[in-house]
Amino acid sequence: MKTPFGEIELWDGHLHFLSRKFFESLAKMSPHTTDTNNANIEEAIKALTGFEVPPEDPLELAKRWLDELQKHEVAAALLIASIPNDEESVAAAVKYRPGTFYGAFFFDPTQPQVEARAKRALDELGLSVACLFPAMHHYSIAECEGVRVLAELAANKPRAIFVHCGVLSIGIRQRLGIAGKYDLRFSNPLDLHIVAKQFPQTKFIIPHFGAGMFREALMVADQCPNIYLDTSGTNAWMKYETLELDLAKVYKKAAAVIGYERLIFGTDSSFFPRGWQRKILQLQLSALEQAGADAEQASKVLGGNLKSLLS
Repeated sequence: MKTPFGEIELWDGHLHFLSRKFFESLAKMSPHTTDTNNANIEEAIKALTGFEVPPEDPLELAKRWLDELQKHEVAAALLIASIPNDEESVAAAVKYRPGTFYGAFFFDPTQPQVEARAKRALDELGLSVACLFPAMHHYSIAECEGVRVLAELAANKPRAIFVHCGVLSIGIRQRLGIAGKYDLRFSNPLDLHIVAKQFPQTKFIIPHFGAGMFREALMVADQCPNIYLDTSGTNAWMKYETLELDLAKVYKKAAAVIGYERLIFGTDSSFFPRGWQRKILQLQLSALEQAGADAEQASKVLGGNLKSLLS
């Protein structure tokens, strides 16, 4: 891809793969669609959210995302399954285009058979990243034994553990009227410190620069060289900062503390008809320029770091 920094191989480290199973699962939880049968789910979901519901076969969604990424000159992307037990959907996409699609799965380490479930996703299905949402599932990263089991499985391999910290807001759930029973007491990036220290060969990714806990994310990443920050989304969390902050300042501060080598670009793209969010790329390219990044540093953020992590 041609950028202000020259030709760069662009990798998107944060793209939600919203399968039909995802929409059907949310429809069962929504007070607005609980009586909707599968034949009418597309119409009901689109009326409430504006999102298109994909076909049942995840390969069709994979093909659509492949076309979308090629249109925008994105070389590879990490596809995230966004509900429990949807590993097969993402695995189908990874199998369809290995090297272009890498897979991440939604994982609750408080549920039984942690090791068996994780091994199936990582070893049998060939996925690369486990995604943890402590605020959603009400557990402490520092205290959960299941997290340690997962961290051991991910050590010394091209794998990573994604840990959502800070504010958790899921737009489609809000539009469907699904109550978000999140507990932000479990959202502090500092909770990751003891685990990251215990498993120094395991790579951890904190998305959205900590999503409102930027200072804490920087603190723990500074202490633990196996922690990366992803830059994805609108980064609207900046509204919580007591000092005036913009994305360029965020990049500059993050680079000063942990270096550009541990920043991973992402868009947080998720649904059609919107598709891939090129405007996020444009905002982040501008921020990188303003922060003073050079071509080598920008290349690492926009693809090189994630490629090294997963290949």
